[in-house]
Amino acid sequence: MASFHVMSDARGMHVQPRVRRITTADLIDVLRLGVEDFWAKPSHYVFLCLIYPVVGLILAQWTTSGAYAIQLLYPLMSGFALLGPFAAIGLYEISRRRELGMDTSWWHALEVRHSPALPAIAVIGIMLVALFLLWLFTAQSIYSSLFGAQPPASIGGFVREVLTTPKGWTLILLGNAAGFVFAAIVLATTVVAFPLLLDRDVGVVSAIETSARAVMTNPLQMALWGLMVAVLLVIGSIPLFAGLAVVMPVLGHATWHLYRRLVEPERAQPDRRPM
Repeated sequence: MASFHVMSDARGMHVQPRVRRITTADLIDVLRLGVEDFWAKPSHYVFLCLIYPVVGLILAQWTTSGAYAIQLLYPLMSGFALLGPFAAIGLYEISRRRELGMDTSWWHALEVRHSPALPAIAVIGIMLVALFLLWLFTAQSIYSSLFGAQPPASIGGFVREVLTTPKGWTLILLGNAAGFVFAAIVLATTVVAFPLLLDRDVGVVSAIETSARAVMTNPLQMALWGLMVAVLLVIGSIPLFAGLAVVMPVLGHATWHLYRRLVEPERAQPDRRPM
């Protein structure tokens, strides 16, 4: 247990990896590399990523069967973007191994459980789950403030009310504004956090701080990246979530390559200071 550390690295130091400026061309290139990683051995990713459309269908059934509330179907679907950085950890590992010329058999995606940074990864993962639950609570609160506590009677009635009434338009406006805030928080705190922790055991503080510095250094490019992720997730969700089986792994692999573009390699001697 002496190696159990979370906030700092294994030496109790706060590491500050240097971040780079990137261009829009880099974003296109990392997506291309993500597609290349996906097609290298796609059978591995079927195993890893069919869970996304399956979970999506379960959530859709849950919200439309009377077990919960129809009004949370869209927040649940959009909530994939909040959990995606954590859910794609195995894909980062596959891309890391492929980059190093190592074996990329599917079981290596599970090697993350042996990472010395696992406690830090778990902490940030718990943070994302908490943000996801807070997002659902916020979405439900906005709906209740406009329509009351009674859930919609049917999907058709709910859609008509949302699209054809002033209260529905207000729900769309406020809901998407709140969702944007949550997505921006996740992007700013985790855009490179998980790949960085897999690559170097730097601790929670450094991982989140490096993500924030990457976003502040490249605000326009990171905003465009967030938009690209959102659009691709929507496209993947439309055909009964089935497209997520391709979109999620491509984005997961692309995120690893985005990390490589944004953060200087370790040999660049990052700054260190005691926690």
